[in-house]
Amino acid sequence: MTVNKQRYEICVLPGDGIGPEIMRVALEVLHAVGRKHGIEFACIEAPIGGCAIDACGNALPCETVELARRADAVLLGAVGGPRWDTVDPDAPRPEDGLLGIRKELGLYANLRPVHVYDALLDTSPLKPATVRGCDILIVRELTGGLYFGEHVTVENAAGAGANGSAGAHAHDVMRYDEYEIERIAHRAFAAAGKRRGRVTSVDKANVLDTGRLWRRIVHRVAVEYPHVDLTDMLVDNCAMQLVMNPGQFDVILTENTFGDILSDEASVLAGSLGLLASASLGDESSLFEPCHGSAPDIAGKNIANPFGQVLSVAMMLTYGLGLDDAAADVTRAVDRVLEQGWRTVDVAGAETDAVRVLGTREMGERIVACIEEER
Repeated sequence: MTVNKQRYEICVLPGDGIGPEIMRVALEVLHAVGRKHGIEFACIEAPIGGCAIDACGNALPCETVELARRADAVLLGAVGGPRWDTVDPDAPRPEDGLLGIRKELGLYANLRPVHVYDALLDTSPLKPATVRGCDILIVRELTGGLYFGEHVTVENAAGAGANGSAGAHAHDVMRYDEYEIERIAHRAFAAAGKRRGRVTSVDKANVLDTGRLWRRIVHRVAVEYPHVDLTDMLVDNCAMQLVMNPGQFDVILTENTFGDILSDEASVLAGSLGLLASASLGDESSLFEPCHGSAPDIAGKNIANPFGQVLSVAMMLTYGLGLDDAAADVTRAVDRVLEQGWRTVDVAGAETDAVRVLGTREMGERIVACIEEER
């Protein structure tokens, strides 16, 4: 983590779809809070994902990796879109850029906060009484498990077809090493110690060897955090509990695939995936991005919700740069905008006055104005 500086270099990766337009808003917010605190943010853009494939045939150019390594932090928009979809296993995919940069930078811990705003209780598909006050941090292991195991497809494999005939076969390997579980567990327990002191470790220990190893290592790490309570929960039960009783959770600790699914499920608690940010942390580097995808169907229409990208800036200021006061200014500005009744179309309810529904750019201007009003 870089601290006590007046100038920071930020690697900016707008990506695909709505990525560039929400990134423009986020950078305006970043520079506004920088002006308030006398901090300069030097933002250097680089390609990743589909736009990088179009430019050079590679979803993660070497130049992007080198820029990310040199930067104080990395801010990412979104990658992907149907124009790059393919069933050719040898063709480059935008998602290769995202998985690749996580691996190249050693980003093994993904933090996804899910905060339900009082002003948006009515936008959640769950009853207000169920989600009121929900504040969950999902800590997901990011560089192990199924996504980074062996992936094999074999055509005309003997016995893989109907009635013993030849057919296609595929398998994906889920692997975890002890050190991978140990380091992510430390992240979760440390985070819980600064919150409400509860960790729910989610696995599938009743079926998977990786789940049993996960549980054993997590319990070993828990001994080092006597003031944090640990509960084990199977992933299928956790998926149910997130919609039945989400208020029971403080920090959820889980592996890569389960975390990917559970964090998307938990996102509906807040009312829109567009509200959620994430941090991907390693020992030397950090990357921050909204939880949503590239939403190519609404790209360029000025209707995308920029809150997830803006709150990713706040997470970058806290977890990447150690600028807690600046981060608090950003989160307060988002709170104030919502309390004042301003909405993007995805979180506008039936009772929302049409004049209170703003476009992407206009919402960014409101957030910047709130930051500047406190100067």
